[in-house]
Amino acid sequence: MQKLVDGIHRFQRDSFSKDEKLFETLVAGQNPLALFITCSDSRIDPNRLTQTRPGELFIQRTAGNIIPPYGSVHGGEAATIEYAVSALKVKDIVVCGHSHCGAMSGLLDPAKVEKMPAVKAYLEHAEATRRIVEENYTHLTDPEERLTLTVEENVLVQLESLRTHPCVAAAVGRGDLKLHGWVYEFETGDVFAFNPDMAQFVPLEEIDHATAEPNRTLPPI
Repeated sequence: MQKLVDGIHRFQRDSFSKDEKLFETLVAGQNPLALFITCSDSRIDPNRLTQTRPGELFIQRTAGNIIPPYGSVHGGEAATIEYAVSALKVKDIVVCGHSHCGAMSGLLDPAKVEKMPAVKAYLEHAEATRRIVEENYTHLTDPEERLTLTVEENVLVQLESLRTHPCVAAAVGRGDLKLHGWVYEFETGDVFAFNPDMAQFVPLEEIDHATAEPNRTLPPI
């Protein structure tokens, strides 16, 4: 706890005083560039990863970057998405998975979460991911490769779940909103983005975000 307290003191003494004008502008409200949905994993820092400043990202963190389908859960996930799209008018939503995800590991091996009923129940929103990997990738036996594939497939499954939210479907249909699927490899710093034309994840720099079609449908998964 002392480390956190010391950090607050350093923030107030150094960072806040340096950017005091920026923080003053935040009083008037927020106008974030995007909604960034990622895992609760402590190894991911969305602002550091994207080099964004306070006010530039609206962040939602859940175990396994899971997005329950609309209506299945009346909770913070749907409210956060709705507020970002309908009130803040974000132009982009990023669903970002990551390497060595503990939630996806628990999805593949339910015994790991057997004594955590809340986690086990939440992972049911990624059941499609588990079935896709189990039934379509029986040839993949290496545990690390299987986990990496699960992380990627789960990003696609959660993007489809995101589309069940009425505000998202409407905004995408109008061409006002673009959806992006990323996977962050925290041990290398690499970020991979899903390319619908190639139906695979490729290095982020190979994606032309300026010309990406906002209403392009993901291929069947």
